[in-house]
Amino acid sequence: MEDFFTHLIGLQALGTVLGVFQVLLARNNNIHNYLFGIVAILISLWVLYQSQLYADILINLYYLVMSIYGWFYWKFGRQKEETPISYSNRSEQIKAMGIVLLCFTLMVYWLKFYTNSDVPIWDAAVNAFAWAGMWLMAKRKMENWIYLNISNIISIPLLFYKELYIYAGLTIFLFAVGTSGYFKWRKIILNDTGRQAARA
Repeated sequence: MEDFFTHLIGLQALGTVLGVFQVLLARNNNIHNYLFGIVAILISLWVLYQSQLYADILINLYYLVMSIYGWFYWKFGRQKEETPISYSNRSEQIKAMGIVLLCFTLMVYWLKFYTNSDVPIWDAAVNAFAWAGMWLMAKRKMENWIYLNISNIISIPLLFYKELYIYAGLTIFLFAVGTSGYFKWRKIILNDTGRQAARA
């Protein structure tokens, strides 16, 4: 049993290092953040399965899909050229909230009646906001940082409760980087707007 927990701690540590690189690259608007993220996700899937955080397994599978989609969208966009950072329009904001509500409802039902989860509401809330945040991240939208940080705030005490201390530490770090990432991206938008105005 002790070897098993040591193994989980080692995997958490490796996933944490990769996650740190991923979020720092995302903060700097670097497309290669997705490559580090994909490997970290695969590691997390095993750790979360062993910890019975089933909704988190689903969110990580979703992250995997959105990471692949996001890499292609950032690189090629809709016009086969790199997609710039932008704010969500009204339609995108409604879709993001719809993702939160739908995901939360489905997750709570599934966790309560089809798993042995002892934290169905909290687990569902973490994942509902994370699903919307990852969708917005893939679209390179500013608001992704807000949704992801709401997820992080809920996730931190949940991870401590599950005694996943390394992942809890990573999530605290992600919250800090998510906050700075928002301001970093806003600065990029302001600089791009200034350059466009200067050329006009």
